Amino acid sequence: MVTAMTDVDILQQAYSLGELITSSEVFHEYIELKNALNCDQEAQRLISQFQVLKEKYEEVQRFGKYHPDFKQVTSDVREFKRKVDTHPAIAEYKKAENALHDLLVEVSLIIANAVSPQIKVPTGNPFFDQGGCSGGCGTGGSCGCKA
Repeated sequence: MVTAMTDVDILQQAYSLGELITSSEVFHEYIELKNALNCDQEAQRLISQFQVLKEKYEEVQRFGKYHPDFKQVTSDVREFKRKVDTHPAIAEYKKAENALHDLLVEVSLIIANAVSPQIKVPTGNPFFDQGGCSGGCGTGGSCGCKA
């Protein structure tokens, strides 16, 4: 006897999988650190200041290296980004965010590969997104790609 899953069955299983993910330790840690970040006054001040600097940077990027403040603004943004990234609450939040992202990518890859190995899943990692080669490697396929 051949059974086929209906759309409703698939949706129910998808919701169940979503509930498993939202009940995971990785998700709970992410939410906890996100709330801690939102309550951290210094971190919020740094994020606000960085947004202002980022707007200046985007304005400078419109003109590129020909803008009179190009070097200064670019340098300021890099230094301030380092300061933001090393703040303890922000750094911990980013670690939790990356852990959750990795979990979601892993689940997506498992689901996609269960259907077909040819299904492409955007992972945020160019090696995995392109299968290690974008087809334009110039080696004539010796890297194993389908150039």
